[in-house]
Amino acid sequence: MDAVAERILTARRAVEGYPDLGADAPADVAAGYALQFRLAKAMGAVPPAGFKVGATAKGMQAYLGLTHPCAGFCPLEGLQDRSGSFRLADYSQAGVECEIALRLGRDLAYGVHSRSEVANAVEHVFAGIEVVDQRYGDFLALGAPGLIADQVFHAGGVTGAPASGWPGLDLAAARGRLLVDGVERGQGLGAELLGHPLDSLAWLAGSPAAEFFGGLRAGQVVFLGSVTPPFWLQGPCEVTVSFDLLGEVTARFV
Repeated sequence: MDAVAERILTARRAVEGYPDLGADAPADVAAGYALQFRLAKAMGAVPPAGFKVGATAKGMQAYLGLTHPCAGFCPLEGLQDRSGSFRLADYSQAGVECEIALRLGRDLAYGVHSRSEVANAVEHVFAGIEVVDQRYGDFLALGAPGLIADQVFHAGGVTGAPASGWPGLDLAAARGRLLVDGVERGQGLGAELLGHPLDSLAWLAGSPAAEFFGGLRAGQVVFLGSVTPPFWLQGPCEVTVSFDLLGEVTARFV
């Protein structure tokens, strides 16, 4: 049993937020990814169902107080397809993000890959909703190592129907909109994700997360990043993420 990982999981299940790990807290980014991998093992999520990439847009980096992207694993039990349903009581402070997402059709080994190399590994692209949870209090004070250890806010997600026209879609030009009960709460372009969404996938393939998890695998879902800041939910609602090139996906929170 990994006592530190179990402390994190116990606090999550009790909706008590992220625990103060004291001397066991990761001291740097590398230690953060190492603890994240231990957390995945404690959850039986190795290999995971997918990954999320956070802080791929400059606005998100500024919001999180980061200067670089970061990644977290996605366990299978947190993912839903086409239409999601979630209980607000299961989260400290639930939020949603407007994501470009994909499913891999072939493995990507850990290491440096070009945009065209990672594009060839993509089976489908689609609109996605990432569910995030602000369980940290002052997440800026927690810092990047702690955020990384705890999957960078990840708390679930919904994947949309595969978009027609892939390959051949200009993902950088895809415009996404985040709506809550029909009211637009943000919009943005795919180009905001490291300049091109596939560059986010290339970054992930060469990231410490890919190193710890032994690369990326066919069938895994990847949330490439949000084109809008997170929107923190204040009560029951219906969330829609809509991309002009990718379609839409919905989630209900009760």
